[in-house]
Amino acid sequence: MEGLLSLRSPGSRVHVRVVSPSLYRSHGSVTNVSIRRSVSGISMEKNSLRVSSFSPIRAQQEGLAMASSAVDGKDNNALRIKEWEIGMYQEEIASSQGIKIRRRKPRKAPSGYVGPFELRLQGEDESESPRDVLEEIIWYKDEEVSRMKEQTPFSELEKAMENAPPTRDFVGALRAAHARTRLPGLIAEVKKASPSRGILRENFDPVEIAQAYENGGAACLSVLTDEKFFKGGFENLEAIRTAGVKCPLLCKEFVVDPFQIYYARAKGADAVLLIAAVLTDLEITYMLKLCNRLGLAALVEVHDEREMGRALGIEGIELVGINNRNLGTFEVDISNTKKLLEGEHGRVIRERDMIVVGESGLFTPEDIAFVQEAGVRAVLVGESIVKQNDPKKGIAGLFGRDISR
Repeated sequence: MEGLLSLRSPGSRVHVRVVSPSLYRSHGSVTNVSIRRSVSGISMEKNSLRVSSFSPIRAQQEGLAMASSAVDGKDNNALRIKEWEIGMYQEEIASSQGIKIRRRKPRKAPSGYVGPFELRLQGEDESESPRDVLEEIIWYKDEEVSRMKEQTPFSELEKAMENAPPTRDFVGALRAAHARTRLPGLIAEVKKASPSRGILRENFDPVEIAQAYENGGAACLSVLTDEKFFKGGFENLEAIRTAGVKCPLLCKEFVVDPFQIYYARAKGADAVLLIAAVLTDLEITYMLKLCNRLGLAALVEVHDEREMGRALGIEGIELVGINNRNLGTFEVDISNTKKLLEGEHGRVIRERDMIVVGESGLFTPEDIAFVQEAGVRAVLVGESIVKQNDPKKGIAGLFGRDISR
């Protein structure tokens, strides 16, 4: 699916066509609305530009921004209105897919706006405060990625990717570990802190911890790269890869832009995390194709039945992570794994031979047995082992036996 933006000579029009189900809320009621709209009326000095991106709406937004230098005065305000409205359409598409996380701080409509979002503006709370921890992280991440793009031109990133070591088989490592131990393959997480638990390990040496995990039988490693909320960093990922750790590495990042996937590849990642609570189906589809092109695996994380249904409707997914943590409240319930793998979802996963990764709330051999019985073939564990003085012993305690041999 492509975004198509036509920018023509002065006096002509720019047309943006968006088809999306829209939820308008007014005075407590909800009405389903489908919008098919042509936005026009901006004079440009460009010829024609075709933009293909991971989201047609993002592509249209970026295309409009590129043309802004050619517009001033009255037309410049019209451009701001179109840009703002395209962003609103993007939110509507996300809302139609059950995504509750707003991708960026709400912005009031530019002066002079008249359009289909007036009803929403009158009937909805447009609070500029994040509604939960995940939304706060995503808003900050959006700003952080913008700064990363300014500091690292894509041409520089391309050179770094050319010099990066070859990717390792993340999915294959999990399958091999499960076949060898008859237990879920372990993705051990290198994590210093979390928003809900604070600092997990004061004496934090990412390379030392990664090596201990590998010696303890971990099939793969997950490395937190978020700095503000998890005290991680891409330098930890790079250091672990450079140190010669053989386990494939998952870049544990809150991905909101393809740039982060390229950046992860340049720093030595073998896999990336894609969170369905944040990304639309179209974004996940595009990012999966990008990962495939770069030789990366993608762990698509879901939290509820609707997100699981969305994931199973997207082609190319091999790894599905079920997070037992409510990312809004950070409460944990491992029975969530069993619930999401019952019935039709479980049948489809088995037919496609997909690997399900159990995430969060796993501390004992009984927890591991519970999620394994539910259908998982891998687990992602951080807190219960990173806090141990000897992570290798922590892994043995988690599984009830030594899995390093």
